[in-house]
Amino acid sequence: MPPFGFLHMRVWASLFGQLLRSPRAVCIREVHFHSQGTRDISPQQMVVREKILDMVVGCFKRHGAKRLDTPAFELKEMLTEKYGEDSGLIYDLKDQGGELLSLRYDLTVPFARYLAMNKVKKMKRYHVGKVWRRESPTIVQGRYREFCQCDFDIAGQFDPMIPDAECLKIMCEILSGLQLGDFIIKVNDRRVLDGMFAVCGVPESKFHAICSSIDKLDKISWKDVRHEMVAKKGLAPEVADRIGDYVQCHGGVSLIEQMFQDPRLSQNKQALDGLGDLKLLFEYLTLFGIAEKISFDLSLARGLDYYTGVIYEAVLLQTPAQAQESFNVGSVAAGGRYDKLVGMFDPKGHKVPCVGLSIGVERIFSIVEQRMKTFGQKIRTTETQVFVATPQKNFLHERLKLIAELWDAGIKAELLYKNNPKLLTQLHYCEDMGIPLVVIIGEQEMKEGIIKLRSVASREEVAIKRENLVAEIQKRLSES
Repeated sequence: MPPFGFLHMRVWASLFGQLLRSPRAVCIREVHFHSQGTRDISPQQMVVREKILDMVVGCFKRHGAKRLDTPAFELKEMLTEKYGEDSGLIYDLKDQGGELLSLRYDLTVPFARYLAMNKVKKMKRYHVGKVWRRESPTIVQGRYREFCQCDFDIAGQFDPMIPDAECLKIMCEILSGLQLGDFIIKVNDRRVLDGMFAVCGVPESKFHAICSSIDKLDKISWKDVRHEMVAKKGLAPEVADRIGDYVQCHGGVSLIEQMFQDPRLSQNKQALDGLGDLKLLFEYLTLFGIAEKISFDLSLARGLDYYTGVIYEAVLLQTPAQAQESFNVGSVAAGGRYDKLVGMFDPKGHKVPCVGLSIGVERIFSIVEQRMKTFGQKIRTTETQVFVATPQKNFLHERLKLIAELWDAGIKAELLYKNNPKLLTQLHYCEDMGIPLVVIIGEQEMKEGIIKLRSVASREEVAIKRENLVAEIQKRLSES
């Protein structure tokens, strides 16, 4: 089965019917059973997803977050004008009688709406849920129209850069824990970006449009970005060239110091505020022991309109072999500070400063699945611990009594749904499904008041007194 093997199924029309209608033309018809950019997730894929999500959520909980959920759709007016140029990717629902609704585009805007509606001033929350975007899906990169997001956010008025530093620490913990390979987290600040636009001569009315162009630098070359800014967005060529001098800079604390001394940037208060916070951020990142994973990158823009301060994005560093395979998943985590978003939903405009991150789990699933496919790893899709078997006919009642006893003791158990299954069929099932233990009951065992307990891996069998069976199984499972 191909990775995510789902997007299309081929339906072969009846060859005889085709031949009767046209003896020379046999047509093969391809039918799409669901929308492009969506997919079914097989049991094998679900196992991989659950392990990754458990690890991600475990990290969120370790940092003290509470879980929140919000509706899959919101009032359309709640979502519009929050995403800049990406607003055209929002899925609008058909008018069902007065309310104009849209599917949620991300988990951040619904969180801000929740804080404002419930007058919550302080909260550390995580949210795992599906979101929808009407973009061209690129399946190989793990990009879909329907996908899962995993968000962690800290809302509230706190001292500068402490929550922001924790968000970057969480990103490092998760990406290191998933063992995806080497990564770097690019960091910038929207105030530095806006200050840079101002000193380069970008009209304020074009800030967001130019920001969206800069955001494409990880996908297309500077030459193409420059062309878009000049030809499509009407920016003067000399202004674009000044921007080009900045956006090709990246480094650490030394680059921040260099920007403080920059003759143009140092004249802009907004940029200086952003640089001051970034300097403080790097101080905390050094204390967390992760500064070497972070790069101050002036090309990082994050196109969403709601960001107001520090922004960041994690990318995997490709090995030469991965580069040859053209398997580039782009960013695997991103986020930033959005201090004004909650105020947009509050009738009195009360602001709640927020900072957060989103883990790109769909892209991570793509990488892990690709690797498992490459290495031919087999995945167990069930957690069954014990199989109840019999070598004889007419033992269904005894098997049912025995399996009920195991279930009641909290043991994960299965049996075949047949009155008289063959023993070999039952043992083969255990091997195929990776079930570690088999309990065997037959006439001889009934007479002697025992049950045979068999290890599937070693094929060793021991006789256990019926009353001691549950305790013996639990002992073995705790040792494995």
